[in-house]
Amino acid sequence: MPSKRHLIRSFIAAAAFAVAGAAAQAQVKWDLPAAYPATNFHSVNLVEFANDVDKATGGKLKITVHANASLFKAPEIKRAVQGGQAQIGEVLISNFANEWAPFGADALPFLADSYDGAMKLWRAQKPMFDKKLAEQGLMALYAVPWPPQGLYTKKPLASGADMKGVKFRAYNPATSRLAELLGAQPVTVQAAEVPQAFATGVTESMISSGSTGADSKLWEHVKYWYDTQAWLPKNVVLVNKAAFDALDAPTKQAVLKAAADAEARGLAGSKKANGESLDKLKAGGMQILPPAPALMADMKKHGELMLKEWLDKAGPDGKALVDAYRK
Repeated sequence: MPSKRHLIRSFIAAAAFAVAGAAAQAQVKWDLPAAYPATNFHSVNLVEFANDVDKATGGKLKITVHANASLFKAPEIKRAVQGGQAQIGEVLISNFANEWAPFGADALPFLADSYDGAMKLWRAQKPMFDKKLAEQGLMALYAVPWPPQGLYTKKPLASGADMKGVKFRAYNPATSRLAELLGAQPVTVQAAEVPQAFATGVTESMISSGSTGADSKLWEHVKYWYDTQAWLPKNVVLVNKAAFDALDAPTKQAVLKAAADAEARGLAGSKKANGESLDKLKAGGMQILPPAPALMADMKKHGELMLKEWLDKAGPDGKALVDAYRK
């Protein structure tokens, strides 16, 4: 028969094991890789999202944000979340248009060229995304649009023809195709590499938001930004479905609530960042200009062709998405 001392030791060991088990359960840790600088409004919003989850769960779920492609490079993040190397991540969803055409809808020139249009397109996209992402073991938590995209150049532009032969930064299939149509030379450069690419002459032009230009201090390398408002690509926060399903019900609800808050806060943050970043570009000496009528006409002509090409590639899914958006 076990001694009283042995029973006490067994009880203490069992209690310690239970406490350790509870602590382990209380300390679920997720890594969240992101591609943009820590000071970018998207990254700031991610940290606020992580803090909201921490508070709402009483520290049960800790999310660590790894900004500026410090954990995974931008094109690697989606696969890392799918494979479980990271439990959650932020991606520029149009980067994956070659994988499934509807992922690229928000980078089609002039399809959705305002904040209202961008969010209307997201509402049309989300049911389709939910189905596709579920097949990949993922789910979308929230989306935030970038500010409207404009054209950065070293020289003034009168029309699309002035882009001929210019080294043009591409970051997704749509920007590569637009470069080709403009007669420019597409060069793949991820956001974290933009400052160095312009500094070393790897690229000399790009279409991107004022926010990216301000992050990269592009006034040091180019002097013109044409406010084409061509599209508003979206960052989407994806979570590994198995990791999400492993959470208890209250923690799941906390994540979903924090995501809804982050989407609303991110939209407001994007609008604010748009104004602030253009002010920074101007202060740095960059000219912020409306595009010449001929340049805008060329851009819209290329946009119409890209939409037609995309619809041919996307098939019934693409038609259903554009119909839902335009309804």
